Amino acid sequence: MAQNIYDKPEFFAGYGKLRRSVHGLDGAPEWPAIRALLPNLNGKRIVDLGCGFGWFARWAKMHGAAHILALDISEDMIARATADTSDPDIEYAIADLDHLDLPEASFDLAYSSLAFHYVQDFERLVRTVHRSLTSGAHLVFTIEHPIYMAPTRPGWSVDGDGRRTWPVNQYSVEGPRRTDWLAKDVLKYHRTIGTTLNILIGANFTIRHVQEWSPADDEVASNPDLAEELERPMMLLVVAQR
Repeated sequence: MAQNIYDKPEFFAGYGKLRRSVHGLDGAPEWPAIRALLPNLNGKRIVDLGCGFGWFARWAKMHGAAHILALDISEDMIARATADTSDPDIEYAIADLDHLDLPEASFDLAYSSLAFHYVQDFERLVRTVHRSLTSGAHLVFTIEHPIYMAPTRPGWSVDGDGRRTWPVNQYSVEGPRRTDWLAKDVLKYHRTIGTTLNILIGANFTIRHVQEWSPADDEVASNPDLAEELERPMMLLVVAQR
């Protein structure tokens, strides 16, 4: 079973204070880029993998989706999402993405935001998602960028010319990585960009778009904390099609 860090009280409390948790999709700086990659949702059946508080599920329903199955390993997340949702076309359930089963050819879109880097058996998950999609359906997901996941230590270092750099630790060595973020010993799984994309290709997905997200100048101007994201990519956005 995957690590369920989100149900640790200190982690859940800290996560609830993040900008994206308080303001939803509008609090996620990468959201405009993701929104631009989404297909028309009218009448679509969607599976949301790692739904968190249910922000995307509710947004998708407001934008024409017919039904959303929203899954998360965290009981606390599902409880919060359920409490904030009254639409019967949004179905929440607890699920471990490492051992996920989905009905075949049942969804027109699979969506995931910052969840797949917690999955150990990414290949199994991708094949499961592929079987669950209808012909021509899309998988749209974001993950922590592999470079972001492989720092030597938290924070900046300074090179010989006085420039700040973000050191990378054994980028090519894939596997579990543990970090302290909101709680101690958070477990994630590092894969290179090549491995990530080749797993999708091996499952018979066609890669449609890959974006190493960074903020635009106006976004940095309105939120100076985002300037850090110009030094190294934090997120990878991917669109694949069945």
